[in-house]
Amino acid sequence: MSKLHVGYVRKAIEERFTGLIDMTDQARLSDEKQHQAFLSRGLAALAVQIEHPCSDRAAAVSVFDGQDDRGLDSIAVELRSVQPRICLVQAKWSDQGKGGFGEAEVHKMIQGLNLMLDRHFSKFNSRFQPFVPDIERAYEVGTPKITLVLALMRTAPISQDVRELLEEKVAELNQVEEMVEYKILDLRDFHRAILGDAAAPRIDAKVRLDGFVQESTPYKALYGTMTVPDLADLYGEHRRGLFARNIRDSLDLTDVNIKIRNTLLEQPEHFWYFSNGITMLCETIKPVGKAVPGKVGDFQLTGASVVNGAQTVSAIHRAYTADPDTAQYGRVMVRLISLEDCPPGFGDHVTTTTNTQNPIEERDFKSLDSGQVQLRDDFALLLHLSYVIKRGETTPEPEHGCSMAEAAEALAATSPNAQLAAVAKRDQNLAGLWEDETYQEIFGPAPSAFRVWRCVQLLREVRTQLQALRDGLLWRADAAAFYGDLLVTHIVFRRLNTRSIEDPEYDWAAELAKVPDLVRDTLAWSLTAIDEEYGKTSHIIAAVRNTERIERVVRAALRGLDSGRNAPALEDNYQVTAAETRGRQVNAVTTLIAKGRIPDGTVLEYRPYSKPERRDMTEWLAEDPKRSRATWSNDGGRYPLQWHADEEWYSPSGLAREMRRLASGVSSSVQGTLRWFVPGEGSLDELALAVRLEEGLDTGDESAGD
Repeated sequence: MSKLHVGYVRKAIEERFTGLIDMTDQARLSDEKQHQAFLSRGLAALAVQIEHPCSDRAAAVSVFDGQDDRGLDSIAVELRSVQPRICLVQAKWSDQGKGGFGEAEVHKMIQGLNLMLDRHFSKFNSRFQPFVPDIERAYEVGTPKITLVLALMRTAPISQDVRELLEEKVAELNQVEEMVEYKILDLRDFHRAILGDAAAPRIDAKVRLDGFVQESTPYKALYGTMTVPDLADLYGEHRRGLFARNIRDSLDLTDVNIKIRNTLLEQPEHFWYFSNGITMLCETIKPVGKAVPGKVGDFQLTGASVVNGAQTVSAIHRAYTADPDTAQYGRVMVRLISLEDCPPGFGDHVTTTTNTQNPIEERDFKSLDSGQVQLRDDFALLLHLSYVIKRGETTPEPEHGCSMAEAAEALAATSPNAQLAAVAKRDQNLAGLWEDETYQEIFGPAPSAFRVWRCVQLLREVRTQLQALRDGLLWRADAAAFYGDLLVTHIVFRRLNTRSIEDPEYDWAAELAKVPDLVRDTLAWSLTAIDEEYGKTSHIIAAVRNTERIERVVRAALRGLDSGRNAPALEDNYQVTAAETRGRQVNAVTTLIAKGRIPDGTVLEYRPYSKPERRDMTEWLAEDPKRSRATWSNDGGRYPLQWHADEEWYSPSGLAREMRRLASGVSSSVQGTLRWFVPGEGSLDELALAVRLEEGLDTGDESAGD
């Protein structure tokens, strides 16, 4: 492809996004540099549209490129799917079609993702902040599938060194489960995207079917077996254009996709038996040479499109690319349907029908287990509660019962085997718990309704207490309270008196009354154990989902609880109140003005600091960008900030209080220097502390005055 095609993409970006993408932070650049920055941001917006179809305006809003973008340029969060998806884009524009992407960009991108996973949201700029609530909701629904998209205006592949570094970093993030993938979109992808429907012209291809069978009534169709190398080559040549008529495209990172790849790389000879196969619609199907049913036949296809099995095709290509020597032995059943003599709309009906059948899951088989049926009856007869065992049935209100899935999760958390809590935490569908051996360990031969219900009650109470604590927690502590619910439940259960848990007359309410204090102490000991065992830069999510790590954390936390010592105090930067107090120890405004650290006229950004603030203020701030901006003056004394929303002068804390009041009606004392940021440099609190450390000044308690 040539500069001509680059020009087509440039024109599309200019037509779609001029006036929509925020370029106010680039106003001081020359016109040429501004336009180059606009094209790069437009490319990031276009990448979002490719991955998550949306309007031009929504795509433009997704761009947060600029200072404090942390190596990421745009974002899309999908909450409507069964498993949340987060798309993070870094874009590189080039008029010559040679957009560069090196090792430095890899490190920046991964650093940004790590900050996001650790909930260090205030490290990102104000254009990123409106997406934080959706990110948090994605975390709360379950483990999101995260796609790192390299949007590069180039056709040449990235260097092998960069690819290896990227794969190494992604592998580190996927130590517990395959949560993160990367994808490269190049000039070909963007050119196809701007052409829209015309980007998927009729795909003509020759395919070979082994042992094919032909159907002629009422419509022409063929089915047979294709080899993995042939399918991988077909995808490699036509890429996503092969899925033009498919409803879901290839959904690149899903549990199904991962299992397909793993089967090909571990048991390629079994792939034909385990795969549901692929369905392709074709305008015409013509034999090439002599084609004898039951033998090998070559066929020329026109207007071909995979309408079911896009995940299979995509996974085959990835597996074959990763290890062709192993994957080459795989085969898959392929069905070809000719639309030559079909009535209008028949192809669309095939596409819709083949993509809306619900697959049978392992959990569905467990609902037939006699032990589950007995539990359902015992819940009704002994507890007067509902116990739902089939998918699709209405889950009862919490006070009226629970589902088999919730029971399995609670029993995994309270099992003597801490590893089961990690297994349960890995997958929102609890897939690992339904495997025969694990299922038997969790429920046993004859599960007691009293034990099951009381374990469910405990898990619910632990989660309630952790949720209450989270409003006062920051960063790793907040992540530990969120991700560590099953870990904390496991430890709390082991500290309770559970010997009579199956006794109908047992006073379980008295044990549950101990939970609030135990949860608080357990969280503190667990976080301390994670920090000491794996370091303060380790991912909390790995500690609670890795079977080896969770056992070590449990042992360390139990030693602390059993020692009789008070629970360790959380670090100041893990707690809202402690951070506020620390912020008042240094008169940041006086320090910064005396040093002249911030030039007059610098525009500062407000970023919500705690979970309650994000909940109360994010939407309000997004309604008017002026609300997040203030201009600094060294002549303002105690009131150095001129708020863009009303042009009045405030202290950082006074303005933060007023903003919170206007947004939510809440009037509270807050430390504004933790919330007002100089883009690209840090918060006022961080800048003031750095100044005092440079000068060797005492950082003891002073009058706040800010």
